Amino acid sequence: MLPVYNGDMAQPHFSDHTEHIHRIMRAVLHAADPARALRHALPGTLPEEGPLYLVAAGKAALEMAAEAVRLCGERIAAGVVAAVPERVGMVTLPGGIQVCPAAHPLPDERNLLAARAIASIARHAAADPQGVLLALISGGGSAHLTLPVAGLALGDLREISRMLMRAGAPIGELNAVRKHCEVLKGGGLARLAFPTPVHAYLLSDVLGDPLDVIASGPAAPDPTTYADALAVLERYHLLEAVPVVAAHLQAGLRGEHPETLKPGDPVLLQVDHTIIGSNRLALDAAVRCAEELGFVVGGAAYGVEGEASEFGRRLSLEAINLYRAGRPACYLAGGETTVTVAGPGKGGRNQEIVLAAALAVAGWERVAVASFATDGVDGPTDAAGAIATGETAAREMKADGWAFLANNDSYSFFERFGGHIITGPTGTNVNDISLVLVYP
Repeated sequence: MLPVYNGDMAQPHFSDHTEHIHRIMRAVLHAADPARALRHALPGTLPEEGPLYLVAAGKAALEMAAEAVRLCGERIAAGVVAAVPERVGMVTLPGGIQVCPAAHPLPDERNLLAARAIASIARHAAADPQGVLLALISGGGSAHLTLPVAGLALGDLREISRMLMRAGAPIGELNAVRKHCEVLKGGGLARLAFPTPVHAYLLSDVLGDPLDVIASGPAAPDPTTYADALAVLERYHLLEAVPVVAAHLQAGLRGEHPETLKPGDPVLLQVDHTIIGSNRLALDAAVRCAEELGFVVGGAAYGVEGEASEFGRRLSLEAINLYRAGRPACYLAGGETTVTVAGPGKGGRNQEIVLAAALAVAGWERVAVASFATDGVDGPTDAAGAIATGETAAREMKADGWAFLANNDSYSFFERFGGHIITGPTGTNVNDISLVLVYP
């Protein structure tokens, strides 16, 4: 749980920077609350009649499903929820709804079981002439909906996904490959449910909220092709990394496999999408909270991408501008960076952002930097992100800091010197929020 700040809101002081950061985090997570978002979106957008067949996938799946049950009650005929294992049991659902733990970011056998159960619900919906498929999708849904096409195995998908992530491939490129290797992605869920209407409610973890990229677009048209997927593998020199995947994509290019769902397909006439939450809305909440705390907001950047360490250094430059305000000021940013792994260390993109920024502002007075993942999980670690000040990497620590950064070992750095943000899985996912606070 994040602490509640009870200090002087009108005149923020550097001694309270940790409390200020946690207060902003609380505002972000409140804005990204999936149950609250669905509660505002569902009435008036869902057909008032007909049995509902519920499927949910992603890091907010349990919370969204629970709210749907509360709102729709006995209309839900059957359902399957693919959920983060750590949150299974934290939310109670009726016995008619199956809850399946599913791993993230790399799928395992549990994901296959969950995806098969979701596919079965979609087929049941398709057989009910009065039915409606209610799809609740959030960040992490791509991994949770892993169901390989015939000829590919789970291990093949895990390996190509792992290699693309390690190479720093952005989510759109990663999903272009996965959509052409799996059943439920790239409009596959909508195809299985056809001709039943599909109403999808999405908590977006993708910048710009493109329907085809969020959870790999299970009910959306896919503009990418087999040629695009092959181009991604070629770009990262992975055509020979998992030969069976490349062979499948090449066969698709020759027309031996059907393409993903494309714009204009009649299936789409039965599909409706509603975005219920996003990084932009979360960042707007962060800006409002910072202003309420007494900070001058010197800037807010939406859609941040690129290398995490480079963005961390950019944050340090923003701090210079903030000093000129002459009073407590902040800069906020939302998005999702990547880390091109070159070392053997352990970390995540948010921790790497903060470490790079900490090294750049080493020795500066009254400046704090933070970055965190709204899902509470930054890379393969138990941290959501980190907080640093001008003193974090100062003096004797600085040399160590550069070595930690070169080894992509930001987790070990903050474990050694302090600064980790630990929230546990939050039950939501709308990318990352980064901020700089300056107290002249």
